[in-house]
Amino acid sequence: MAISKVWIEDGCTGCGLCETTCPDVFEVGDTAIVKKGADFTANESEIIEAAEGCPVEVIKYK
Repeated sequence: MAISKVWIEDGCTGCGLCETTCPDVFEVGDTAIVKKGADFTANESEIIEAAEGCPVEVIKYK
């Protein structure tokens, strides 16, 4: 599966798990953001791991 889009829905708590799991794609301040220009293909397994590990289940991808 090729990931073409990653986003974060409302409700992020800023726990930092996604940035720890996949720092090339996610950056956390008060809440998490998806970095502009991030290479989703190169980080596919880490994106999936971050989404599955998100405690509030707000990381989405397709």
